Amino acid sequence: MFVKICGITNEEDALLSVAMGATALGFVFAPSKRQITPGRAADIVKRLPSGVITVGVFRDHDAKSVARIVREVGLRGAQLHGRETATEVDTITAEVGWVMKAVVAGSRDAETCDRYRTDLILVDSAQPGSGESYDWSIFASMPKGVRYVVSGGLTPENVQDAISLTAPYGVDVSSGVEREPGRKDATKVRRFVQNAQRAFDALGQ
Repeated sequence: MFVKICGITNEEDALLSVAMGATALGFVFAPSKRQITPGRAADIVKRLPSGVITVGVFRDHDAKSVARIVREVGLRGAQLHGRETATEVDTITAEVGWVMKAVVAGSRDAETCDRYRTDLILVDSAQPGSGESYDWSIFASMPKGVRYVVSGGLTPENVQDAISLTAPYGVDVSSGVEREPGRKDATKVRRFVQNAQRAFDALGQ
């Protein structure tokens, strides 16, 4: 089960998310209400259990910058949320090792996402972190043989439906488990992870 809580800005939320069963955490280094400095992220990451997948979120950063921050913070890998080309993604993957490429649901980029040779493809709404959702039926016409992560507008209330309808590799949430931008809500995180677990169990994952 891959359940990622993104937009982590503080140690309390990071430890809370892991305690509730999240398997991955995201730290945003691109301009955002949830942006965090590499130094602050490094302080949090070193306090996490070793099995947690820690991911840095970047938007149109060059490969050297991505690799430097990943190393400095001690992250597992990078999530590319910009307009990176397949060649640029390959270059970053060579530098970092583990990469998840984000694409916008319903876009031409999403329809041809199998050209990205990454570990995972994250399918998001047009405005990441906005809480906006999209029609999950698009997954039926997307490339096969790709490990997808559903994101965009997920909440504790709809995550089971999202997983049941798309049968993804994982899910990713940020604003859907917050009490305010950059601060997670313990009850929402717990319910989100529990409901995701039920849905993945039903799929046999």
